Amino acid sequence: QVQLVESGGGLVQAGDSLRLSCAASGRTDSIKTMGWFRQAPGQEREFVALVNWSEGRTFYSDSVKGRFTISRDNAKNTVYLQMNSLKPEDTAVYYCAADRTYFTAMSRYYDYWGQGTQVTVSS
Repeated sequence: QVQLVESGGGLVQAGDSLRLSCAASGRTDSIKTMGWFRQAPGQEREFVALVNWSEGRTFYSDSVKGRFTISRDNAKNTVYLQMNSLKPEDTAVYYCAADRTYFTAMSRYYDYWGQGTQVTVSS
């Protein structure tokens, strides 16, 4: 089992920056990929970014590419999402997830999920 705890959400203005953190505990040696997803009210959960846990390869959705950066600190078992130039459409609950098998943006393959952290961007 892997436990994930997100932090760092909040209320910011358009153009501001925010950094989310996701601390993993438990069987972290089983993690292959860590991803960030988000869900806005009334919308489906969507992929944001992912990072290969051992190699550090990253992948981003088109909507955040160039503004968001995902990174990981293996020593701290923590993954980060640096969000710059935030827009009101980035408002959502952001979830951290861990996948034991794949390097994928498809949420259904992720095995473990955090509880989510709210990010609200005002215009």
